[in-house]
Amino acid sequence: MFFSRVFFLLLILLPLLGQAQRPTAPGTGTPVPVTTAPAPAAGTPRPGTKGSPIKLLTTGQLVGGIFNGVKIRKLLGNVSFQQDDVFLYCDSAYQYTETNQVEAFSNVRVVQSDTMTITGDRGFYDGTKRTARMTGNVVMRDTRMTLTTPALDYDLNRKTASYTQTGHLTDPQNTLDSEQGFYDTNSKVFVFKRNVHLVTPDSELNNDTLRYNTVSKIAYFNGPTRIKGKQGNLYAEGGTYNTITRVSNFKKNAKIDTPNYLLGGDQLVYDETKQYGVAKGHVSLISKKDNLTLRGDQGKYWRGLGRTKLYGGRPVVRNIGSQKDTLYMAADTLISIEARPGQTTTRTVLYAYPKVQIFRGNLQGICDSLTYDRQDSIIYLNQDPVLWQAKNQLTSDSMQIRSKRGKVDEMRLYGNAFAVSQDTLLNFNQTKGRSMMAYFRDNQLRRVDVLGNAESIFYALDNDTATTGMNRVLSANMRLLFLESKLNKITVLSNPEAKFIPPHELKPDDERLKGYKWRAAERPTRRQVLGKQFDDRPKKRKPVKKKATPTKRRPAAKPTPRKITPKPASPKPATPPKAAPAAKPNASGAPAKAPLAAPTVRR
Repeated sequence: MFFSRVFFLLLILLPLLGQAQRPTAPGTGTPVPVTTAPAPAAGTPRPGTKGSPIKLLTTGQLVGGIFNGVKIRKLLGNVSFQQDDVFLYCDSAYQYTETNQVEAFSNVRVVQSDTMTITGDRGFYDGTKRTARMTGNVVMRDTRMTLTTPALDYDLNRKTASYTQTGHLTDPQNTLDSEQGFYDTNSKVFVFKRNVHLVTPDSELNNDTLRYNTVSKIAYFNGPTRIKGKQGNLYAEGGTYNTITRVSNFKKNAKIDTPNYLLGGDQLVYDETKQYGVAKGHVSLISKKDNLTLRGDQGKYWRGLGRTKLYGGRPVVRNIGSQKDTLYMAADTLISIEARPGQTTTRTVLYAYPKVQIFRGNLQGICDSLTYDRQDSIIYLNQDPVLWQAKNQLTSDSMQIRSKRGKVDEMRLYGNAFAVSQDTLLNFNQTKGRSMMAYFRDNQLRRVDVLGNAESIFYALDNDTATTGMNRVLSANMRLLFLESKLNKITVLSNPEAKFIPPHELKPDDERLKGYKWRAAERPTRRQVLGKQFDDRPKKRKPVKKKATPTKRRPAAKPTPRKITPKPASPKPATPPKAAPAAKPNASGAPAKAPLAAPTVRR
């Protein structure tokens, strides 16, 4: 209580004592700057080293005393200090001369080398460690940026600043907010952590850890990062972003999200100005409109041209139909064309070349190049195309596959059209002509119309057990009807020529039409088409070895006395039931079956 009263009295007498101790200019009454006698050279610390004394430059009033055993200078009005290249200004202060420290109040300002300024409501400066802590409406400025925060720690030797209570940074182009930050005024590099939010004239960045160079304007980030731009959004878990050139170099699960597409990969470089991106490693392009997915090892994206190219590692296309009837296509190169930004007239087309493979349920195919008109659901197959459906094979110079409601509806074969189907006895029924029209129902081959120079051979079977002969038919046009994707009936439409050849008269040349080639070995499997891009095989799980539990031995049971009972009389043997009469064999020696109709020819 005594010390409190003394301290209060000193505050009242402070103006009088200050005037008494400090000289004033004659006739003015204004304070004269405090000057200190030069210290001897020996033992004086060099500028910039720890331990340099803090010099009092100016003050309106000065009171010296001891408070709680500590020697204190109490300063009021226009207070300023200097330590080497650092200047401290405030309205009032406590100077601890023994510990070389200053506690400053109101309008506190720290200036270092005329390049960095920190202002705040209150500050504490340690001259020995050359560190400053500012609190209350802190603003830090240098030649390139301005930082505001509730509290700031600054190391004047290292020229580094840090804060832990939210900070807001601005420069001529950008603003940045975070909960924690570290700034190196030498390298002009900021490190931000927790809820980082960077706003540029054209985009916004959000992540948890960010390094930002205020000179190059490049942001380096780790962890999940989202950049929202006017033309789309970017996501990655590591990389860099140049806020001037707007070039992103993303790594770890990078993605570009536009209104129509989602492009991703292990590494992604995207130029927002040129609207051009390059992706590497597990590249994927997803069309949001038509459930189309493209995957490959490398990709290029021209958003301004509406074009995407995938190559490397056998890229694969996956198109999921409305009935979950998924179409897969693989080739060495895939090119997707979409409408340019702001345009709606461009048709969406997919090109695949070379070595194209197709897999869709029970439909498979190959060709050298393919064009997929996604708007009309038409697939054009060029250069030696082959299609397989169940046990039917179709070949021609070029083909079209037309779909409706996500299912195959029609196929058109142009030039040297050839159809081969295998029956139950592994005979090859063959039909050829200039062109063919194949019609499907529920993805099952229903009808084939042969147009121009139609020629066919098909085998007649007896109950699917024996071949009774071969029919050879020539006509201008022909129609083949299928039941459950098996040849059931042939109808000759005009100018027919037909003959039946018994089995014993068949010659090898009679069983093959010109141009016949069974290419089942080239039929792609689902695994071959999907490759590594859509590896959906279940992972093998290691069997869990169960620990053997020791079995408890039961105590041996005590022997019980054996009872002897008389044997009952043995029953009479039962008579076996009568066997059912066996079915009479037919002429071939096999059991009789219901007759099956062989393909018939209608004239």
